[in-house]
Amino acid sequence: MKAIIVAAGIGSRLGDLTKDMPKPLIEVNGKSILERQIEIFKKFGIDDIIIIRGSHKDKFDFEHVTYVEDTDVSNHDLLGSFMVAEKEMDDNLIISYGDIIFDENILSQIINSSENSTLAIDYDWQKKYHDSSNALLDKVSVVTLENNSIINIGYYENFKNLKNLVFGEFIGLVKISESTIIQLIEQYKHLQKNHQGKFHDSPSIHFGIITDMINELLKNGMKFSATKISGKWCEIDTLQDLEIAKKIFK
Repeated sequence: MKAIIVAAGIGSRLGDLTKDMPKPLIEVNGKSILERQIEIFKKFGIDDIIIIRGSHKDKFDFEHVTYVEDTDVSNHDLLGSFMVAEKEMDDNLIISYGDIIFDENILSQIINSSENSTLAIDYDWQKKYHDSSNALLDKVSVVTLENNSIINIGYYENFKNLKNLVFGEFIGLVKISESTIIQLIEQYKHLQKNHQGKFHDSPSIHFGIITDMINELLKNGMKFSATKISGKWCEIDTLQDLEIAKKIFK
């Protein structure tokens, strides 16, 4: 099994902290986001770690990892960044967003899931947003479940008015089988050539995000399970998130 960390994000919402530093290298109580992820992956015997990096690539100095360069960050979004590592996608994968911190319990739960392709889902997500603006809540990536099967993944604003559905927040951590990855790559290449207009939550396939691609696979009959996680995790997108992470991961 390999781990691919998508770490090419700019992190503009963190202001001056990311002016000369990639967001995944921001420190939380003395350890960067990436350092924390790498340590946990290695504890679980995942030593084949691929880091997709973008701007300020000279700031990345981790040893015993494979770097893949995203030299076109301004012309695509998260999905495009992920796909630059296509040549490394020759095994079962753990895909991780480069701006999340999670504890060992969460990684253990997704690795040990009996399902081949599964998303780490927080079912207690809404309590985190009780004092947030509606705009922030609406852009949370959620899965909708029916009869314990994922039927959709996307921004909460698109599904919040649907009734009799169970919602959970996707935390940015995926286990995906090699066979599913092969189909994902084939479908992505087809869409690049043929798709026009809006692509799920994004303006186009070229500026798509990873959840768009998962949603596309769901619509084409592929199955992803939801692993209900318990443990500590945090996405660091804003200065407020960073302060929260410092308290959670003391």
